[in-house]
Amino acid sequence: MRACPPGTSSRSLVSLVDVLATVADIVGRPLPAGAGEDRQEPVRRGRAILRVAAVIAATAGVSLAQPAHPISGRPIAGVMGHQGAAWLERPEREAEEAPRKAIAELRLRPGQVVADIGAGSGYYTMLLSAAVGPRGRVYATDIQPEMLALIRKKLENTAVPNVELVLGTATESRLPDAAIDLAVMVDVYHELAQPQAFLQSLRRAIKPDGRLVLIEFRKEDDRVPIRQEHKMTIREARMELEAEGYRFERVIDVLPWQHILVFGPGGVRDKRE
Repeated sequence: MRACPPGTSSRSLVSLVDVLATVADIVGRPLPAGAGEDRQEPVRRGRAILRVAAVIAATAGVSLAQPAHPISGRPIAGVMGHQGAAWLERPEREAEEAPRKAIAELRLRPGQVVADIGAGSGYYTMLLSAAVGPRGRVYATDIQPEMLALIRKKLENTAVPNVELVLGTATESRLPDAAIDLAVMVDVYHELAQPQAFLQSLRRAIKPDGRLVLIEFRKEDDRVPIRQEHKMTIREARMELEAEGYRFERVIDVLPWQHILVFGPGGVRDKRE
C-alpha cells in the first residue's frame, strides 16, 4: 500500500473504466430514425445513460461516496495497486522524500525486529534490513501478493537473509504477538480500508516498549504535490490512533514532504497539541 502518484486516484479503477466505457458506447450510438425531430429524445437518452451507469457501478462495486474514518471524518484513500510500483522506485524519490534521512531518524539498533507495513515494492524494506543488520529481522507485509512478489525478486537478487514476507489483510497484520520493536507505515496508514481493526491487530504485535511510526505527506502544507486524500494532518493521526489506545510521543519534521509521527502502544496521554 502506498500513496498514489500526484494527480491519480486508485479506488476501483478497473470497474470505473468499465462503467465509463459502457456509457461512452451508449453516447456514441446513433439516434433512431426520426429522433432528431423529438426534442425529448436527448433527455430520455441522458436519463437512460445515468441509469445504466448506476446499475453497472453497483454491480461492479464502485462507490460514488468515498468512505470516511468514523472518528476524524477523514476520507479514506484507495490503495495504490501493484501496477504503480514503478513510482515507488523512481530515481528522484530520495531527493523528494529523503528515505535514508527518515531511517536515520528512527534510531534503529542492530538486532531489532521491524515490520514494514504495506511494504509495496520493498524500497523501505531494504533500507530497514541494512539498519537492523544480519542479527535483526524485517517483516515486509502487504495485502497484495503482487507486491510481495516484487520484494521476493529483490531478495533473490541481493541474497538478503533477514527479511520475511507476510501477506496481511485489511483487518489483520498477521504478525507474531509482542514481537515487533518498530512498526513503520510509509504513506500507508491513510489507505487502510479498516484502520480501527487493523490498528488493534497491529497493537498486539508491538512490544510494550515498541513504537509505531507513520510517515505521511503533510496535509497542512499545500505545496506538497500529492492529492489531498493521500495526505494527513498531525491532528487527524492523533485523533485516530489515540482512539485505539496508542500513545502519541512526538513529531519529527525533517523530511521535505512528510511528517514522521511516533506512537507507543500504551495508554493515551491527556496532553494534546
